[in-house]
Amino acid sequence: MKKPFKINIRQSIINDLKKRLSNTRWTDEIENSKWEYGTNKSYLKELCDYWQHTFDWKKQEEYLNSFPQFKTIVDGVGLHYIHQKGEGENSIPLLLTHGWPDSFIRFLKIIPLLTKADKNGLSFDVIIPSIPGQGFSDIPTEPGMNAKRIAKLFTSLMTEELGYEKFIAHGGDWGASIAEQIALYHSESLLGIHLTDIPFEHGMIEPKDITSSEKKYFETTKKWQMTEGAYSMIQSTKPQTLAYGLNDSPVGLAAWIIEKFKSWSDNDGDLETCFTKDELLTNLTIYWATQTINSAMRIYSEAMKAMMNAMYNPLVKLNPFDKTGSKSEVPAAFAIFPKDISTPPKDLANRFFNVQQWTEMSAGGHFAAMEQPELLADDIRKFVNNLQAQPQPQGFLESIFE
Repeated sequence: MKKPFKINIRQSIINDLKKRLSNTRWTDEIENSKWEYGTNKSYLKELCDYWQHTFDWKKQEEYLNSFPQFKTIVDGVGLHYIHQKGEGENSIPLLLTHGWPDSFIRFLKIIPLLTKADKNGLSFDVIIPSIPGQGFSDIPTEPGMNAKRIAKLFTSLMTEELGYEKFIAHGGDWGASIAEQIALYHSESLLGIHLTDIPFEHGMIEPKDITSSEKKYFETTKKWQMTEGAYSMIQSTKPQTLAYGLNDSPVGLAAWIIEKFKSWSDNDGDLETCFTKDELLTNLTIYWATQTINSAMRIYSEAMKAMMNAMYNPLVKLNPFDKTGSKSEVPAAFAIFPKDISTPPKDLANRFFNVQQWTEMSAGGHFAAMEQPELLADDIRKFVNNLQAQPQPQGFLESIFE
């Protein structure tokens, strides 16, 4: 049974945060190195000074609470989510799933763009859950909370808890992996999936019949792994060791997360052309107040264990119900943003997805819904309009308009 939920961070937590910020021991830095060795010291000092003296969490909390939020228990796991109904006569359920190191706030700008009705009365019922171990969803207490498990939880949330027979699933980063798992294991509940990237595991093993565009992509990916991918290897192997420092130091937490927002967004060297300090610090404060950096990073380790098990465990390979590496037949759309972590070729997507729409955007990066909400919303609408225009089995769409 879902219950209305309001965010209410105790003032004592905010007071402790500011005290810790004031007691920071700052490290040295090579002069004029900018972001070459990691998070730039002068910018981090500026941001954390704002966090300590100017940032108004209660104002941001009030803004977050302006969206209808709920918590419910699905298969023993407490899930937090936004559920904003669409304004149109035909309102299609749309699951939006975030990634790391952001949170459900990734999608706040896009909500009014999707819930508004177009000239044909089309709008979306927007559902934005927090991934287990992030935000205000429960922190997993047992191993195994990987993308496949989360896909089952989110499908149950949509179909059993909220009563939607079929829905669209959108995601980037871990949201893309979760959407793919819904398509593989719960396809009967989907109208389609819309992704901003190809799940990372598809970029790890080169196909034998590799195309020229794929070859270029894999070469770029290998270089990226050597220059930018260390965070992923740490979080895939020993996240807990790192988490002690990040959970104890707000400056350490900020340095680890902000560097990703800088590296992965279309900011032309100036982070605040994409995000305001308040946006960055709202996301950081959620991580800090909920103490979820460890559980958020742990999804990398869970994913790596699942992938290694699928690759090397003969029992998994013989399991007729395992669909690792299979191609989903659910209609899929991709919106590829030029400054994302990677820009995969359509050739690779076609190996794993039933690609019906492929859009290469003119601007934007990894956090597309925050950076370019209009472009992303328009692409989702285009995909759904094209789906509706296609011949479908009788009764295919009617149930979601009841």
